[in-house]
Amino acid sequence: MSDWLLYLLSASALAFAVSSWWGVRKLKALHVRSAVGGDAHDAGLEQQRVAVVLNPIKARAAEARAAIQRACLAAGWEAPLFFETTAEDPGFSQVQSALDCRPDVVLVGGGDGTVRVVAESLAHTGVAMGLIPLGTGNLLARNVDLDVYDLHSNVQTALFGQQRYIDTARMGIENSRTGHSSEHAFLVIAGIGMDAEVLADTNDGLKKAVGWLAYTEAGMRHMPGRRKKVSISLDGGAEQVRNIRSVLFANCGLVPGGIDFIPQAMIDDGMLDVVVMSPRSAIGWLAMYAKIVFKHKGNLPVMTMYRSGKVVIKCPEPMPTQLDGDTSGEATKLSVRVEPRSLLIRVKGQQRI
Repeated sequence: MSDWLLYLLSASALAFAVSSWWGVRKLKALHVRSAVGGDAHDAGLEQQRVAVVLNPIKARAAEARAAIQRACLAAGWEAPLFFETTAEDPGFSQVQSALDCRPDVVLVGGGDGTVRVVAESLAHTGVAMGLIPLGTGNLLARNVDLDVYDLHSNVQTALFGQQRYIDTARMGIENSRTGHSSEHAFLVIAGIGMDAEVLADTNDGLKKAVGWLAYTEAGMRHMPGRRKKVSISLDGGAEQVRNIRSVLFANCGLVPGGIDFIPQAMIDDGMLDVVVMSPRSAIGWLAMYAKIVFKHKGNLPVMTMYRSGKVVIKCPEPMPTQLDGDTSGEATKLSVRVEPRSLLIRVKGQQRI
């Protein structure tokens, strides 16, 4: 890569980081679409049994616990039940214990990983999920128009807001080299390729210091990598062979920084928006950056978009994967499908102050 291209790419990344930070603080991640419009309705419950799955190591976990307890007491409800995640169990047994108590709503206090684990168990149950975002990305919270910095407002929404059904998605991961296979839910964006490499290589110390901006530094280091050959099948159709850097599967498209990465991705349309990224040089990355930031509607050869209910990816060699910002191992085959209107969540509505 020539020096001037490297300089231009670095300057663009810095400008993106600064403008994105400013957008988060000033615009509070305004979405060009109404991610929470449509068929939201009142819960219709005078009394609610509340369970909370809480990640206790998050910076505001104790504050969230106290705020939830105060709100339930003020409403005249029974005390909420708390189930804390551990390093060994990120929420699987905790949400099952919560469901055993027959709650009306399960609140999730944590980051994207905790939300994803709880949602996987709540899908298809009809039990509502309330979001108390305490993580770095808080992807689902952003996509349902929550202010991720306003803890009080989020507690109010989780307990007293309206509710609606949204889509979830599942990704089956197979690795023919190791024989490992698994299947997991995701809510926002999963992927294979460079996006997963960046997540795995982001400095934890930098992430704690500057939050999601830490991913920019890791992304810069991985841009010069090579493309890899995969085959892609959409909705059971013929396989097409592509040389890619990443393939993303989006249930919704708003990411940190107020950037609507995939504007057409809707959280309740019963479809996945599939983005195949295949840049070979800095010019390709810059073209993609410009298209995303300025919402250009023209087609790019290095960034192809499809809509599908099911996607199968096959790789000659194992490639890293990710689910809503968490690494999920290497795969030689992915099977991704949408599950329409499978999760009931609380969204903004009439709130008690």
